[in-house]
Amino acid sequence: MTSRRRIECRSGAAASTGLLTDIHTPILSEAFESVYEITGELGRGKFAVVKRCVEKASGKVFAAKFLKKRRRGRDSRAEVVHEMAVLEMTRNNARVVNLHGAYETDHDIVLVLEYAAGGEIFDHCATDELLPEPQITRLIRQTLEGVHYLHQSSLVHLDLKPQNILLTSLSPVGDIKIVDFGLARRLGVVGELREILGTPEYVAPEILNYEPITTATDLWSVGVIAYMLVTGESPFVGDDKQETYLNVSQVNVDYSSESFSRVSELAVDFIRKLLVKAPEDRPSAAECMSHPWLWQQPLSLSCDFSCGLRPVRERSCGTKWAIPPEDTEDKENVLESPHAHAKKFRLEEDGDF
Repeated sequence: MTSRRRIECRSGAAASTGLLTDIHTPILSEAFESVYEITGELGRGKFAVVKRCVEKASGKVFAAKFLKKRRRGRDSRAEVVHEMAVLEMTRNNARVVNLHGAYETDHDIVLVLEYAAGGEIFDHCATDELLPEPQITRLIRQTLEGVHYLHQSSLVHLDLKPQNILLTSLSPVGDIKIVDFGLARRLGVVGELREILGTPEYVAPEILNYEPITTATDLWSVGVIAYMLVTGESPFVGDDKQETYLNVSQVNVDYSSESFSRVSELAVDFIRKLLVKAPEDRPSAAECMSHPWLWQQPLSLSCDFSCGLRPVRERSCGTKWAIPPEDTEDKENVLESPHAHAKKFRLEEDGDF
């Protein structure tokens, strides 16, 4: 089994790796349980637990993210402060989850976050009933609005995936909220930013090749998300980690009629423009938002998308979605890099926030 640790920055210094250090939200020492009542668990990982909670004074529901202050024997407060700082920078954007407050316990820092009752858009990828294409374009358009806002502030998310895009409601399908900014970085703090981090199925080729990270790195992930929403399949996942790396590096994408039998030509064009190896050839978030696929009317589609049902035989093998049984408790699981730098990846798991 591969070692389980979240990748550490090469330099070890926050300022030199795009981490933010200044926050304005006070971290309260008041007992969290005296203000909030915990009503359930939403997700669990090696270094974080997310719980549903209710503010006693108002009755409002929030998501409380418990982040360990020490990870593998070292102080991880800087990473928590960085995540808080990113959330503060994005506080005024409707497409990003809102930070409500923060508390400190003996072992954790607790981030009180806006609660998204609709769950992950991943649930709409790993189902036999796919969303109608007009619904998908609305979600992608909203995701791009959030990504564009981040990029205007020189922030890159670097872990965009269906598990990190939540919905405000399930039925009807609500608006999106981007979450989990633990891997986000601020560009322009130093020179070129190079790190090996992210989730293998969604990571861009330049990450694998240890090339400079840019805003285009996030747009690759948007392309992967769009592919998954329209087909119900993961474009790059392989039977093992090396095959996944190879698929990403060589941009091995299946645009066959079997996978795209019920997908519009404009959708394919949108995805093709993003899943290109050279970052400079990908459109920006702002340019993506002007793509005609995102603005077409339902009646203009070439086939009936009122129902998104797809027979199971046309879907990717269920084992490709599954999490290894021994890793179900660990959302900080990692995979070895195909290169000789002993770099590590984090493997996504259900409930990853």
